[in-house]
Amino acid sequence: MASPDLSARQLRAFLALADLRHFTRAAEACHLSQPAFSTLVRALEESVGARLFDRNTRSVQLTPEGRLFEPSARRLLADMGRALGDLGDHVERRKGRVHIAALPSLAAGWLPALFAEFHQTWPGIELVLSDQLSDACIDLVRGGQADFALASGGTRVADAAELRTRVLCTDRFHLVCRADHPLASEPRLTLRKLAPWPFIHMTRNSSVRQALEAALHPLAMNTVLEVEQLATVMGMVEAGLGISVVPTLTLYQFRRETIATRPLPMPQLTRRIYLVQRREGSLSAAARALHDMVVARLGSLSV
Repeated sequence: MASPDLSARQLRAFLALADLRHFTRAAEACHLSQPAFSTLVRALEESVGARLFDRNTRSVQLTPEGRLFEPSARRLLADMGRALGDLGDHVERRKGRVHIAALPSLAAGWLPALFAEFHQTWPGIELVLSDQLSDACIDLVRGGQADFALASGGTRVADAAELRTRVLCTDRFHLVCRADHPLASEPRLTLRKLAPWPFIHMTRNSSVRQALEAALHPLAMNTVLEVEQLATVMGMVEAGLGISVVPTLTLYQFRRETIATRPLPMPQLTRRIYLVQRREGSLSAAARALHDMVVARLGSLSV
C-alpha cells in the first residue's frame, strides 16, 4: 500500500531525473552518488506505490504515472520552499507581526521613540498597538489578541494564574497646577495640603486613579471633575479649574509655560508598570525582539 510520506530530497531527485533523463547527470545535480540517488528514486516509487520511470540502458522516460505526478511534485517542492522561506523570514525577523497593548500614557509618551527604532531595525515587521486602560490591556493578552502588554493592574495582574508578569519600573507622581497657583511655590508638598483645592480626577478604572486613591485613603480630594484623557486634565488645569496629580511617565502632556509640575515626595504614592504575557506558549521571534527591547529600555528607566 502506498505511503504518503514524501521528503524534499525525494522530490528533488524525481524532478532532476525527469528534467535530465539520465541517472548519472541527475545524481551529480543532486550532489549524490549514483547508488544513493537510485535508492532515493526507488524509495519514492515505493512511497507512492507506482513506477515513475521507465529505464533501460539507452534512456530514462517518465511513465504515465510519472507524467501525472510531475506537476504535483513541482508544486509540492515550490510550496515547501515558500513555506521554509517564509518561516526563515519570520525567524530572521525580516517579516512578522507584533501586537502590544499599552497604557495610553506609555503609548503616547514613551513608546513612539522605541517603535521608531524598532521599525528602523526591522522594517518588515508589522507593529500593532492597542492603547487601552490597564484592565483592557490585560484582557487582550488573556484572550490571545495581544502578544504582551504594558499595564498597571495591581492584584489583578499579580494574581492572574494564567499570566506571567514582571515589574518593569515604578512610576512616581507629580502635582500639576497652573504656574501662578499657590501650590507651585509651596515649600513642602503633602497630600493634606493638596486636599482642599479643587481637583481634576481621572476616571475610577484608570491606573492613575487607583494608585492615587490607595495612597490617599482615607483622605478624600475636593473633586470638581472626572475625565478620561490626560490631555483633558491638562486643559482643565491650564484653564484654572483645578489641580491634579499624575505619574512621571505622563509629564510629556504638561510641558507648557503656563503649567507647573512638582514631584510629590511620598513613597506610598507609586504606580507599578508590569509587563504581562500569557504563561503558556512562547513569543514569536518578532514579538520576542520587541519584548526584549521594551524590557531593556523601560526596565532601566528611572522615574
